[in-house]
Amino acid sequence: MINKRKICVVITARPSYSRIKTALIAIKKHPNLELQLVVAGSALLGRYGNAVDFIENDGFEISEKVYMVLEGENKAAMAKTTGIGVMELANVFYNSKPDAVITIADRFETIATSIAAAYQNIPLVHIQGGEVTGNIDEKVRHANTKLADLHLVASDDARERVIKLGEDSKYVINTGCPSIDIAKEINKSPKMNFDPLKKYGGVGVGIDWEKGYLVVMQHPVTTEYKQAKIDITETLMAINELKTPTFWFWPNVDAGADGTSSGIRSFREKYKPQNIHFFKNMEPNDFLLLLKNSKCLIGNSSVGIRECSHLAVPVVNIGTRQNRRQRGVNVIDVMYKKQEIKDAITNRIENTPFKPNVIYGDGDSGEKIANVLATIKLNFHKTITY
Repeated sequence: MINKRKICVVITARPSYSRIKTALIAIKKHPNLELQLVVAGSALLGRYGNAVDFIENDGFEISEKVYMVLEGENKAAMAKTTGIGVMELANVFYNSKPDAVITIADRFETIATSIAAAYQNIPLVHIQGGEVTGNIDEKVRHANTKLADLHLVASDDARERVIKLGEDSKYVINTGCPSIDIAKEINKSPKMNFDPLKKYGGVGVGIDWEKGYLVVMQHPVTTEYKQAKIDITETLMAINELKTPTFWFWPNVDAGADGTSSGIRSFREKYKPQNIHFFKNMEPNDFLLLLKNSKCLIGNSSVGIRECSHLAVPVVNIGTRQNRRQRGVNVIDVMYKKQEIKDAITNRIENTPFKPNVIYGDGDSGEKIANVLATIKLNFHKTITY
């Protein structure tokens, strides 16, 4: 009888699911692996899109649900949420006794997963380390790297950076990003096969999206959180003046989210935009299909840097949140200025089509990750000599 390795994956927010979905499928199918799936943080909350529902609808069995988000959406709440996460996840790992724990990317609360595992001598696997951005994510990402024992990065550039941080090159493997696996499938059948308004509801007017539309996903920047309401208003003004039908997604739980949400609500009440419809969440495949068929993505989400590079979708990246992250020629960068944003959208649309870029993988990341997890020697200590 095969002694399967128990791999515990912790998903703490809605974007983390698309970042790991194909790896979850591959781990679940692998004959030498057993998936332990923990859903925590804002992934459990309705106001951030109930990502847990999409996970369960995709057929995954959830081992544990960890409620850890402290209301407030400010710096203190972020710190306290992380602290609660350490305590709760420590209990989960103590009881489930995984052979390895996976922490995903760089959201602020992911360090709770890393601490809870590393302090119990459980081999820690970090997905998508080694990249550079702005925000608190920059600090958390590299902290996760130093706590982790195995690094499954998404690009050659990221791999080089993790090695420069002092990690053993044998344990730094470029598997690509699992979300690119989904993007690759979308590219095979790129036509819209669902009506976003009928399937997901949302809030706002019934826009005539079939003639062409924009997508907006703009989050607060934790290091600039006091500017969140002002920043989102500049983007709202730009989109409203363009009059193009637009699907707008709700912000994440980071510090400043109150300001971003308040800015959206105030703008809706004052201007009653006739071209914008708001959503909280979508299934990963539907969301990427929506992006693939859009005229342009606007905002500061990493989906504009990662998935859109493979989908060849024009992107207007606003502000510092994705600062220095490796990107394709489909991306143009601007600051939070209404006219800059409008001009950049026009520029991107007029310069299409773009060619797909494989910076973050060629579409088989999930299987690569599962195979590494099944075969590599798992350590809970650093093997390199400094």
